[in-house]
Amino acid sequence: MSQTVRVRFAPSPTGPLHIGGVRTALFNYLFAKKHNGTFVLRIEDTDQNRYVEGAEDYIIESLNWCNIPFDEGPGKEGDFGPYRQSERKQLYKQYADELITKGKAYYAFDTAEELDAHRKDHEANGKTFIYNWHNREKGRLVNSLVLSEEETQAKLDAGEDYVIRFLSPQDETLHLKDIIRGDIKIDTNILDDKVLFKSDGMPTYHLANIVDDHLMEITHVIRGEEWLPSLALHYQLYQAFGWEAPEFAHLPLILKPTGKGKLSKRDGDKLGFPVFPLAYKDHKADTISRGYREDGYFPESVVNFLALLGWNPGTEQEIFSLEELINAFDLNKVNKSGARFDPDKTKWFNHHYMQEQRDDELATDFKTIQPELDEVDVNYISMVVALIKERANFVSDFWELSHFFFETPTDLDEKAVKKAWKEDSAEIMTKVISLIDTISDYSVENLQTEIKGWITKNEIGFGKVMMPLRLALVGALKGPDVFDIMFMIGKDETKRRIDNIINTLS
Repeated sequence: MSQTVRVRFAPSPTGPLHIGGVRTALFNYLFAKKHNGTFVLRIEDTDQNRYVEGAEDYIIESLNWCNIPFDEGPGKEGDFGPYRQSERKQLYKQYADELITKGKAYYAFDTAEELDAHRKDHEANGKTFIYNWHNREKGRLVNSLVLSEEETQAKLDAGEDYVIRFLSPQDETLHLKDIIRGDIKIDTNILDDKVLFKSDGMPTYHLANIVDDHLMEITHVIRGEEWLPSLALHYQLYQAFGWEAPEFAHLPLILKPTGKGKLSKRDGDKLGFPVFPLAYKDHKADTISRGYREDGYFPESVVNFLALLGWNPGTEQEIFSLEELINAFDLNKVNKSGARFDPDKTKWFNHHYMQEQRDDELATDFKTIQPELDEVDVNYISMVVALIKERANFVSDFWELSHFFFETPTDLDEKAVKKAWKEDSAEIMTKVISLIDTISDYSVENLQTEIKGWITKNEIGFGKVMMPLRLALVGALKGPDVFDIMFMIGKDETKRRIDNIINTLS
């Protein structure tokens, strides 16, 4: 690319960051890094009524946890700051005024009550009220297109509330381009005259994001599909200012697991999975929403599964490191259609990344969440983790898979007892205790050699020994290799557990 790539992620601090927003940030990040460009975070807080304290910090923490940090933004000031729109509000009025001077926008003095009356009147006649060429100059609406300059100025001097609306053209066809969706044609007659500047002195999203993208020299706008209806206005604003427009790419929706409709928090609550990167406490509602971090997902797995929601590398590869994603990412391989969210697939990714984690790090995490391990040496926990992590998707699965390494089973699985414990099991297990007593080299390899050799020599079925032995050690017919368990809990505890089951079931 001839120009230096600059992209931006521009969320509103109105609550927690949905994973759809995280994916938008990720695609911007991957595109920037692929082209040695800059990834900008801009906080679009022009809507002060919806502003939520702490939401900005949540957004930044989410990006950092996902290992997709921004290059410029709040706290990382570059040459294009400030990066909060509320701190840039003095800029926008001059651009709104410029559009009025150019005849591309106009003052509108209609009150909310008057506009509501127009809507209801249209609805009563089976029509839809649109503030545009069709009715803006018919005399029923109060704006500077129908008022004289003197009347308009008088209203402004009197301090009457007004908004500034874009003057959408009539009888034109816009030819727009989108990297993902190709050529798009729009009839301007169906467009309304969007508000660019509000009566509270703040710009709307439409004006502020165009001005900021231009001033911040954004080259590519990669954003969600929900902004596609705004593309026509944004292109027209660039033309009205005489600025070169960036390239646009509108990402497909992330769909519910059923494939019908946009993924929502309600879907996650109903089906038991998070839709936010981090847990979020809503102080107003006094609720806590689940997060991928707190649910035990690794950031690598979240990034990996999000990257494949809507983007197809064109190969069978599914596991990507961040570096591999950067190298492979191509906006031309992003799909137009929505991507169905699969909760089971997210667990599959986490299982994979679980296996790649260091055992000692997993052991530390395990010890942190499991009170029973407070006094247990982390090196021992690490050895246990190595034996059971292949069966786990999350660190929170570890206790169910390994509790018998840390405490003597107090309950026996009834179905396992019926299957494993026979009339002669007590006699056989008593002999196994005697055999264990003779083993001086109490290693996994030697235990296996000695016990299997003893079974073969005495022509006993392996199941008649190994099943009740596992039942004694675990309390059920599950778990890692029996000889690994015997070695880990030690000779004395092994004998004690076998003796316990003999006394319990005899």
